[in-house]
Amino acid sequence: MSFDGIFTYGMTNELQETLTGGRISKIHQPYKHELIFHIRSNGKNHKLLLSAHPSYARVQLTEHHYDNPSEPPMFCMLLRKHLEGGFIERFEQVGFDRVIVLHVRSRNEIGDEQTRKLYIEIMGRHSNLILVEDETQQIIDGLKHLSPSVNSYRTVLPGHEYLLPPAQQKLNPFEVTKDDILKHLRFQEGKITNQIVDTFSGVSPLFAKEAVHRAGLANQATIPNTLLDMFQLIRTHSFTPQVTRKDGKEYFYLLELQHVNGEMKTFDSLSQLLDRFYFGKAERDRVKQQAADLERFVANEKKKNENKLKKLKRTLEESQDAHKYQLYGELLTANLYAIKKGDKEATVINYYDEEGGEMTIPLKTNKTPSENAQAYFTKYQKAKNAVEAVNEQIKRTHEEINYFEELTQQLSSASPKDLEEMREELVEGKYLRAKQKRHAKKKKPAAIQLESYESSQGIPIIVGKNNKQNEYLTTKAAARDDIWLHTKDIPGSHVVIRHQTPDEQTLHEAAQIAAYFSKAKESSSVPVDYTKIRHVKKPNGAKPGFVTYDQQQTLFVTPDEDVVLKLRK
Repeated sequence: MSFDGIFTYGMTNELQETLTGGRISKIHQPYKHELIFHIRSNGKNHKLLLSAHPSYARVQLTEHHYDNPSEPPMFCMLLRKHLEGGFIERFEQVGFDRVIVLHVRSRNEIGDEQTRKLYIEIMGRHSNLILVEDETQQIIDGLKHLSPSVNSYRTVLPGHEYLLPPAQQKLNPFEVTKDDILKHLRFQEGKITNQIVDTFSGVSPLFAKEAVHRAGLANQATIPNTLLDMFQLIRTHSFTPQVTRKDGKEYFYLLELQHVNGEMKTFDSLSQLLDRFYFGKAERDRVKQQAADLERFVANEKKKNENKLKKLKRTLEESQDAHKYQLYGELLTANLYAIKKGDKEATVINYYDEEGGEMTIPLKTNKTPSENAQAYFTKYQKAKNAVEAVNEQIKRTHEEINYFEELTQQLSSASPKDLEEMREELVEGKYLRAKQKRHAKKKKPAAIQLESYESSQGIPIIVGKNNKQNEYLTTKAAARDDIWLHTKDIPGSHVVIRHQTPDEQTLHEAAQIAAYFSKAKESSSVPVDYTKIRHVKKPNGAKPGFVTYDQQQTLFVTPDEDVVLKLRK
């Protein structure tokens, strides 16, 4: 676990330094488990993210943009009533637990001053946000309710007294001595990392593994000093926030993770670290929940068309006998005089054979020679027509497979707001039925919103995340001399540079964005074509987002998530 009690200590310190004295101007709840506090502090605007997500619980400052629902949830309305317009007095960590208390001084409806405490409990699936009256410790409300039947130790319901989660009787890492460590650790009795976790408050297995690694082989002699050194780094706020990547896995912490020994990237603050680490992760989880039926439908349609393609190819192979039937008919017609009704076969000279070889043709005994010849001509015509029809079907089936591959790629990078547009597209394409709502007023279609980026040279770069956005961007939003980019022969997003003659750096950055939002996201040296919008055309009757283009040039880039995140506006 990376967000342990020690990381919570570091984050509490960061928030205390940045936001103390700040005024809460607005509160939003974009998703079920996340709240955003807009705070004006020290002459700057800040966004504080509070998440009680079962898998991604955290508290941090964030630079990301979150879309807000048209109707705020009840808990958001409650927080607005009690906390909006209030001033932050302080952030406080409860011991070394993963609990932060936000103290807010505000005024009630009649102007009297009041103090409220918001308990932010970061405990995995038990994470919660609980608003409490300062003097009485009475719960005003919580994001998640906890009844006595669920938890006999404490109740999280309005009107009940707030109780902290059960305390663990562990040592405070800032108060221990070398003798304390030697006294509590039994080096011969089991795994030392587990003993460190069980002994010190706020310490996770990640921290314990790092301590053992730094101590080296002579654990018993060196671990006490190593632990004291690491605790001193935390006490003096000597943090080195970093994300370490190894074997496709990512780890974050406020100290260097030498035991992971992977590719490391450092950050200026813990909040920047979390913004980078959780970039897309929590959103992908929300999309996965909201789009489970959509992903299932797209996968089934793709598989159905792949099976259809196999059958069509088998039919095509069987239709390859068309010219043989034509030859049988012609040879029988030329030899009618030598064949009589009732013959089972006819052996005739194949005058198409340069060597004058013979050919044996099967016959129906109940048909005359002329009727046998005509039957072969009929089979020839059917087979010929079948070849043309099957080739057309194969072409259309390939288009369908490519279409659903495109949708699969788009779902992998979609945000929650993109999903509705994708559903609308499938309804318009007659793949899905529109959901009928009784007495529902017909809504005006929402304006298409495109994702914006800015190159290091200050040039705008626009991205379409689904077919509706791609089509709108390419055929309506972009100017004729803007630069259009797309991965070469790989499903992906349309990207437009709003400039006629962008510099090489901007071209390279836009190509990286195009490669990142494509099926080749995890690949290296991805080919990206670019040309002017005037050379991009949509064929008549083509599916949404499908275009052809010419006069293109090709760049080869390796997608880098850090570059994409840095360029996002």
